[in-house]
Amino acid sequence: MGEKDNDKYNQANQIFESFVQASTCKGSIQAFNILTRHLELDPLDNRNFYAKLKSKVTSWKAKALWNKLDKRASHKEYKRGKSCTNTKCLIIGGGPCGLRTAIELAFLGAKVVVVEKRDTFSRNNVLHLWPFTIHDLRSLGAKKFYGKFCAGSIDHISIRQLQLILFKVALLLGVEIYVNLEFVKVLEPPEDQENQKIGWRAEFLPMDHPLSEFEFDVIIGADGRRNSLEGFKRKEFRGKLAIAITANFINKNTTAEAKVEEISGVAFIFNQKFFQDLKEETGIDLENIVYYKDSTHYFVMTAKKQSLLEKGVIINDFIDTEILLCVENVDQDNLLSYAREAADFATDYQLPALDFAINHYGQPDVAMFDFTSMYASENAALIRERHRHQLLVALVGDSLVEPFWPMGTGCARGFLAAFDTAWMVKSWAQGKSPLDILAERESIYRLLPQTTPENITKNFDQYTIDPATRYPNLNSSCVRPHQVKHLYITNELQPCLLERANTIRRSIGLSKHEYDIKPNKLLTWCQKQTEGYKNVNITDLTSSWKSGLALCAVIHRFKPDLVDFDSLNEEDAVENNQLAFDIAEREFGIPPVTTGKEMVSAGEPDKLSMVMYLSKFYELFRGTPLRAVGTMVKQNGERIDPCSTKSSKFGCNNYINLTFPRKRIPKVKLYSSNHLNQERNSSNRPRDLNGTINRNKVKSMATQLLAKFEENAPNVSLRRQGSLKREFPQTIGGSEICYFCKKRVYVMERLSAEGHFFHRECFKCVICATTLRLATYTFDAEEGNFYCKLHFAQCKTKNIHRKKRAEIKEEAGLQRHQEPMCEETSSESAFATSSSSEDRSPGILPSFFGKALCWPLKVTRDLLDLPRRLSNWMHGVLHATRLHFWDNAYNYVYLYELLSISMPFLFVLHELLGNFYGEVELSYDNMLESVKNFFKL
Repeated sequence: MGEKDNDKYNQANQIFESFVQASTCKGSIQAFNILTRHLELDPLDNRNFYAKLKSKVTSWKAKALWNKLDKRASHKEYKRGKSCTNTKCLIIGGGPCGLRTAIELAFLGAKVVVVEKRDTFSRNNVLHLWPFTIHDLRSLGAKKFYGKFCAGSIDHISIRQLQLILFKVALLLGVEIYVNLEFVKVLEPPEDQENQKIGWRAEFLPMDHPLSEFEFDVIIGADGRRNSLEGFKRKEFRGKLAIAITANFINKNTTAEAKVEEISGVAFIFNQKFFQDLKEETGIDLENIVYYKDSTHYFVMTAKKQSLLEKGVIINDFIDTEILLCVENVDQDNLLSYAREAADFATDYQLPALDFAINHYGQPDVAMFDFTSMYASENAALIRERHRHQLLVALVGDSLVEPFWPMGTGCARGFLAAFDTAWMVKSWAQGKSPLDILAERESIYRLLPQTTPENITKNFDQYTIDPATRYPNLNSSCVRPHQVKHLYITNELQPCLLERANTIRRSIGLSKHEYDIKPNKLLTWCQKQTEGYKNVNITDLTSSWKSGLALCAVIHRFKPDLVDFDSLNEEDAVENNQLAFDIAEREFGIPPVTTGKEMVSAGEPDKLSMVMYLSKFYELFRGTPLRAVGTMVKQNGERIDPCSTKSSKFGCNNYINLTFPRKRIPKVKLYSSNHLNQERNSSNRPRDLNGTINRNKVKSMATQLLAKFEENAPNVSLRRQGSLKREFPQTIGGSEICYFCKKRVYVMERLSAEGHFFHRECFKCVICATTLRLATYTFDAEEGNFYCKLHFAQCKTKNIHRKKRAEIKEEAGLQRHQEPMCEETSSESAFATSSSSEDRSPGILPSFFGKALCWPLKVTRDLLDLPRRLSNWMHGVLHATRLHFWDNAYNYVYLYELLSISMPFLFVLHELLGNFYGEVELSYDNMLESVKNFFKL
């Protein structure tokens, strides 16, 4: 029997080795199934599967992997796999982020099911890895599955290889993974809960799959930007047009290919000669290029549109990016040639052959896309409840935040979101309040888009699913439970009410449809509004607006009483632009993105800024009937506006969406509620041309909003004349006052911290004037000052000592004050009838002794207090020294290592120089003696 068992285990070790070495998804599944059948293990027994597998596979390679996984599983947050024992989780998508989330949930003890609609891992693109992701993957045994993982200074890996590593780790931890299975939708629990208590389920394709009966408590979307889960609105971040091209060439692993150096990232501003030579030699004009060597030769570059047009890659030029880069407008042969030429030149023609790798469509793996438009979900999670069954819904990976490839944020932020989601599921399993769970998750989600390799915790060994171990400036309660009530969806909540509430709360900077506006649609709208105006011809969203006439024309179209368009001079572009900016800010609350002078001095206005600015007008005026360019004249000669009868109604409707920024304005003491109500009633009563009061609901809401603003800012006058003119304060929208220099700061140049806005160059430490960063500053709320970390600690220590001294003095003063009070009360009780004697002045003798003893007592107190003062001073110096050494520990360690290496060399050099000097001196004496002897002869 013993020999049979040994043969069985030896064979199991060989099967396990084949599982580890499998290079495809299908091969891994096949080897895993053979292994479980051979060892008679049930992979559906998620609670005991890993422990049983570990006891039966005992090769040295397996033991090394088990040690790493056991070390990870020992984190206190997992509670030895008992944190989420009764939780069932469904993860949609088997990409790197979905699998990483599944691994964390498996460590927590949850039953995890992953569905993936493909059965192959064919994505050749290479991911840049942040240092913490490399450390995290090594702790999961990535090196055991892929020996070349981040060897030496390599900090990247192909998506296919990363997916394969995480896929195998998930299988070993008891995660159920189903391939060739597509998620369709979530199925709500049935109404009849008495006879059949069925919870949340999902519909799949094929529909007869056994997983259709699986009930789950948590569902996580990890299926990329095409998120299939409902309830998550997306917001768009659009930058300047940037067209990226990715290309994968076959890596034959020859010696010549191995000698070619990688390009971790070359940008035009850092190596202009390289890109100029590339353009002169090939006609290819790039902004940057990256080359990574993995299972393929991976190139990614940002090409300029004009270069693509000249090389015939893009057939016709269009303003709309989607039409510009659609398949019908791209010549695939020219695209392949473009990518091959750029790769050849970038590698100095050292790659012997550039044969394209094949993607999962069976075509050359070359793609061109626009990454200027990136999407992010407005919320990270929500909770649904139907018929007493609750469901936690969350997003991770690209479904949550799309990455910006030049920064390599996709994998890193995806892993951070996986940890944050696992932390939320742990709170969910422990019975924490749903609103508290959502509030904490949304608070943590606000940090995710801001993370960089520099502003996260550097001690990677301490990383766990607890966000406090990863985010140094974590505030997990910045979002309150009452702010996430709309994310807790029950039977009673109507979707329309939710939409309305979101619309009312949104400020002008985040108007309801602003991020849905496409440039071509905005351009068409602007052309319609300015049609018929003299010297205004809009052909684009940049140079056509430089003269300022177009902006004034848009304002004049809807509010002709604000701009005298006929008096404008086309050559005076500065005045025209500044006039339009001032009117838009004063009358409509639209903050300017720049000044009139800067608008003209720039070669061409920034397209992104103009799209953002013009979209505010689009949101404000869209849907308003067009007014004729000319004005109609009454019989008595007065000028009237044909649409003025609707202007007041339109103004109220549109100003609802122009709510003011949520700033903390100090409350001002009001006289009385009656007086306030009278002011509101007198100032907030909209009138039409006939003087009648329109009491519809929309105007009522507008009136309440304006009244609320007047209550918070009573010194601001809101003038309402014929066309609802308003005197908006200077701090409305985006044109704030700098907290430091008290000058105006525009939207495009401002930073914000602790509720204050300021110029980037003004954000400095109040003591050393060092420029601060948003991730490294400290703020003293009592004094209102910003510090660097070193000086904040010193100032805090001084303030503590100052407060202690003030408290001691105050206590001493109270004691001195209480002693005569006690004497006074006792004397009053003893001699109540002779109260006049209390006012008599002290005698000469007590005064003399009091003055004589005052100085010695003061000197004695100071001498006795001297040790305490010295102790406090020494404590402050030592504390500051400790902080200094802590912040500069790396420099001191480097200095110590340098000295430890250089001191022996310096000693040897000193000895050599001494010997040289002795020999030279000796030879000099001999030569002098010989000369003397010669002349004597």
